Amino acid sequence: MSVGSDAPLPYPAGQNSSFWETAYSGTDPDALSEILSTSASPIKAAAQANSSIAYRCNFVSAGDLTIADCAYDGAISLRREAPSSKVIIFLPVEGNAVFDAGQEPIHSVPGRGAILGAGRATGARLLGSRRHLGLFVDQARINGQLTHMFERTITGDAGFLPHFDLTAGPGLLLRQLVANLYRGLGGGGLLQESPLAISALCDAAIFLLLETFPHRYSNELALPAPAPAPRHVKWAIDFMHAHITEPISLNEIAMAAKVSIRTLQQGFRQFRNTTPIAYLHEIRMVAARRDLVESGAKQAVADVALRWGFTHLGRFAAEYKKRFGELPSQTLKR
Repeated sequence: MSVGSDAPLPYPAGQNSSFWETAYSGTDPDALSEILSTSASPIKAAAQANSSIAYRCNFVSAGDLTIADCAYDGAISLRREAPSSKVIIFLPVEGNAVFDAGQEPIHSVPGRGAILGAGRATGARLLGSRRHLGLFVDQARINGQLTHMFERTITGDAGFLPHFDLTAGPGLLLRQLVANLYRGLGGGGLLQESPLAISALCDAAIFLLLETFPHRYSNELALPAPAPAPRHVKWAIDFMHAHITEPISLNEIAMAAKVSIRTLQQGFRQFRNTTPIAYLHEIRMVAARRDLVESGAKQAVADVALRWGFTHLGRFAAEYKKRFGELPSQTLKR
């Protein structure tokens, strides 16, 4: 539940368009609803028992990570009316919150962080005075990192355990890292002058989550790394990337890899846990998403789909949503 916002931030911080900073404050629940909502995932805020409320929400964003520093007064209920594509990590500073996410509510109090998987949280209650930092990460970014680490396509929710200790160990380190990112980016902070430093810190946050916080793939990450893929698999992948926009066949891929189709398929099953054609389909899907993200609504979804070899628009939209958690049209509007 984004008690910070996963909305695109409307005003660039400083002169660098990759950084964004916004600040809001007020007492109107309807205005708070608008602040916390996105076009794809609206949120309805309400004051419980018609009590008075107040809020202050500041957001900074670097690339595909957003950090929120939010404070609330009063009893506030929040209801998410459509799933979000974000994994949201709450780092409480003061006060209590309860998130509705599945069968068991998730309690968020100082000293105890909370992780809400993409699409899981449906509502929240903020009780009295509440302040927290929030870290918002695209599920697609996490899956992309897992895909790179495992050298196979990872989709769906990573399944993080919802609670973690903020007073020691990885939780304390994450809190310090997020706080430093927020201070360094906000208010024209010096980090805005070093995109490489920001990229490294954002990567550090993702790796810290994946390597030290329990989730569905933790046990597999703890295993020894598999043997490197043989040369013919690498040659096939290089050929696919070099001809990604062309209608290449499995036979052409095998010829480029200098092996038989059967040997090529065995290599991909063993070292990439997929088939050559499925791998080609995946890298084309990722390329299509990159085009949609970067186009700024200047291209039609159909044009992007055709460019990357997806001739059936309805099937492309369905597969895209399954892979990235949103429709192509929603990516285009962000």
